[in-house]
Amino acid sequence: MPIRTRPTTWRTLATAATAALTATLLTPAAADAAAPRESRPVHSYADAIREAVWVDTGLDEDLDGRTDRVAVDIVRPREAGRAGRKVPVIMDASPYYSCCGRGNESQTKTYDGHGDIVRMPLFYDNYFVPRGYAVVGVDLAGTSRSDGCVDVGGRSDIRSAKAVVDWLNGRATAYSSRTGGERVRADWTDGSTGMIGKSWDGTIANGVAATGVEGLKTIVPVAAISSWYDYYFTQGAPLYDSGPDWLARYVQTPEAREHCTEVARELTDGAPRTGDRTPLWTERDYVRAAKKVRASVFLVHGMQDLNVRMQHVGPWWDAVGKNGVRRKIWLSQTGHVDPFDFRRAEWVRTLHRWFDHELKGIDNGIDREPVADIERAPDEWVTSTAWPPRGTHAVTLRPAHGARDGVGTLGLRPGRGTASFTDDPALDETDWATRIDTPTPEKAGFVTRPLTRDLRLAGSSRVTVTVTPSTPTAHLSAVLVDLGPDTIRDYADAGEGIVTLSERTCWGASTEGDSSCYRETRAKTADVGHTVVSRGWADLGEHAGTGRGEPLVPGKRYTIGLDLAAADHVVPRGHRLALIVAGTDRGLIDPPADTPTLTLDLARTSARVPFAGGAAAFARATSGPPVTAPHTAPDGVRPPAATAHRVPGETR
Repeated sequence: MPIRTRPTTWRTLATAATAALTATLLTPAAADAAAPRESRPVHSYADAIREAVWVDTGLDEDLDGRTDRVAVDIVRPREAGRAGRKVPVIMDASPYYSCCGRGNESQTKTYDGHGDIVRMPLFYDNYFVPRGYAVVGVDLAGTSRSDGCVDVGGRSDIRSAKAVVDWLNGRATAYSSRTGGERVRADWTDGSTGMIGKSWDGTIANGVAATGVEGLKTIVPVAAISSWYDYYFTQGAPLYDSGPDWLARYVQTPEAREHCTEVARELTDGAPRTGDRTPLWTERDYVRAAKKVRASVFLVHGMQDLNVRMQHVGPWWDAVGKNGVRRKIWLSQTGHVDPFDFRRAEWVRTLHRWFDHELKGIDNGIDREPVADIERAPDEWVTSTAWPPRGTHAVTLRPAHGARDGVGTLGLRPGRGTASFTDDPALDETDWATRIDTPTPEKAGFVTRPLTRDLRLAGSSRVTVTVTPSTPTAHLSAVLVDLGPDTIRDYADAGEGIVTLSERTCWGASTEGDSSCYRETRAKTADVGHTVVSRGWADLGEHAGTGRGEPLVPGKRYTIGLDLAAADHVVPRGHRLALIVAGTDRGLIDPPADTPTLTLDLARTSARVPFAGGAAAFARATSGPPVTAPHTAPDGVRPPAATAHRVPGETR
């Protein structure tokens, strides 16, 4: 259980808690004899070994004539080494340890006069080192105390972390200093490694797992990227007016900026703002290499994450599943938020059990528990034995004209005729949904009748449109919306669904230089009249699916499929489900060069939506005695304002 403290008194209480804990410690031998179903805090955190090594990556990305070394900070239990017991490793490889900080409180690494780690950001070392784990923090190449260059998910980034896994398993070389120094062996570990991290850190875990490196037993990617192309573009439509070259400059050291001009040029030239797929993006697509993954995957993501969007979840989850690896998933209502800050006690408990099972081989039953935890309402969670749940099938929904011009219907029968809209880059999904029952020129909207029973959508959807543009360029948005009042996490707020409080709780042992106590949070909620369930965007010039856009011929008809992000949402009885097709979604994609009017061919437009229970469930939910639609609030959560230079893992 956490220890509750006040902001100014954490040190006294943490010290008292540590003393109480020490008085009841089991010896390692007694713990082994008891065959516990969980690892126990039998090791001293205060006396843990803290050291730094530099692992040779075998690359010379900064072209200084010697191979690059990455800094590796280690905290490990001293007692295990004395007893000749080897320990597994929990590893977080990050570009943020000195430039930007980790976690909700933006912690950076701190060091003593000998250059050994004093504070490792986050709670992992405080909690897991006493339980017989080593915790390792790796500075990615080109950041903090490491050599080399940042290449934003490419071979330098991935090799930075993979080389450390290799060293932990006796296949790479480490030294006691950044230049020169003695060779250092990792003879204290059994080689079993789990990687964890949020956003860019979790992305590196995905990328290293996709190499198939031996010794990597599990990864826990939180709000992580699975394909860097899909971070910057979506089917050719640009998400931001910057590219990986800017992101590299944001995190790398001044030394790296000076010596990595060639890598910077490759990032600029290889990632054109046209949205074309290039070899640079292929190298950074971990989904393509998922067949190599051996590690189990515990994936965590916010379903309203508009930084690393849910488009990164469905393809990666499906790809590693096809490879037969063990999987677990948490899906929250938050934006880009760590589970430590939206479900803290359950997160620490579950992560503890996951690492115990995957790295220590403790049979605690977590592999036989439900695969998925889904936040259905703020702080209200449900589970599924599989995800998407068994019996989920894609259903083809058809848009059609309704009784009023400009207000369409959505059902199982094909529509006829056309519907037109004109791109308005000043408007967004909230504007469209708020005006769903009113004919407006910037959208085409289609709604079901009020549902007679709850309807669960789980998985990834795809909207296929046949559309005629009036200009040589056009961008498209497709949005699924739950129309009805609800209380949800306010993901558009600065906290992206949480409020940070002044009270602290402690998770593990503390020292003078590294507290295990963190500020508590609570859900930040909003009362809304509609909820966006899933989104997808595309450049119509990518209609051929070749990875290269082409100018459109005004007046010519084109067909394109828009891949909507994975979701898990229940549309309640009395609510309606809406499909909206429009142009630029302000703040979420950039507008095209022109301002097109687009005409939908309704007979050739459809949405494939995965429902639990399939077509029969949809038919039941849209039939039966009429249900009065509930009164709706005037609008929903407004998406965050456009951010030209969004950073994966940026602290609030």
